[in-house]
Amino acid sequence: MNAVWTAEEPIAQAAPTAQPKIERETHKLEKRLCRLMGQAIVDYNMVEEGDKVMVCMSGGKDSYAMLDILLKLRARAPISFDIVAVNLDQKQPGFPEHVLPEYLKSQGVPFHIEEQDTYSIVKRVIPEGKTTCGLCSRLRRGILYRVADELGATKIALGHHRDDILQTLFLNMFFGAKLKGMPAKLVSDDGRHIVIRPLAYVPERDLVRWAAHREFPIIPCTLCGSQENAQRKQVAAMLQDWEKKYPGRVENMFTALQNVVLSHLMDGTRYDFKGLKTTGVPDPSGDKAFDAEDIAPPVAPLLQVVRL
Repeated sequence: MNAVWTAEEPIAQAAPTAQPKIERETHKLEKRLCRLMGQAIVDYNMVEEGDKVMVCMSGGKDSYAMLDILLKLRARAPISFDIVAVNLDQKQPGFPEHVLPEYLKSQGVPFHIEEQDTYSIVKRVIPEGKTTCGLCSRLRRGILYRVADELGATKIALGHHRDDILQTLFLNMFFGAKLKGMPAKLVSDDGRHIVIRPLAYVPERDLVRWAAHREFPIIPCTLCGSQENAQRKQVAAMLQDWEKKYPGRVENMFTALQNVVLSHLMDGTRYDFKGLKTTGVPDPSGDKAFDAEDIAPPVAPLLQVVRL
């Protein structure tokens, strides 16, 4: 099953003049997106035989790419499953209601547009200048759970990518005092739905390139997209700066989320520190408090020679 979900088609070998570099790079990008999404689906058993996957479409690059790549994977998947695209029209002023229906019809994708005026609620409740994301997300979540029930969806797919997951980790540490991220698969807070994030392994830069290549009809979020001082944007800028200065650091941080050592954290509800006793048996994962940490030094950014 793994090979079918993640297999890469061979690149046709052609003379350099017959295949422009941009086409080769785009083909490599498509293969990488399919491989990363396919691997995430396999690793977390996101999609199963007979599933009806509700793909939540915001009109942004991430949800477009999620639907686009998921359709490609379904064509060669070892199982049969259905896809239905859902958009929540929040009645934001100037929202182009025709864009998503026209696009989804052109792709032959079944879809449902749910109209709910959450915009007015958010603007009425949240004072001017304050971040609207929290209330907006809660309202959307409740509506989408209801729609999933009505459509008979067995999985709810959200378009969060690798960078979103890391940003959430730091937001929770900095502002919530929790070591908590954004999982690739979870049970919804009402206990009735499975939520999946097929783009969990995909870096945002690849989605930006794919959206430009595919020319998705992007719909900007006028409700919260202009909040430049939002905490998430500050964290995103921090991570981008780190990646520029120390290439590979962001990838290492993401990998760390999959290599958790509870015995070396400090949560007594997750690990029985009070009940610890000596065993007399050597343990390679035991404490090495007097040893230097085996951490590779950061990689300095490579100098790039630009020919004028």
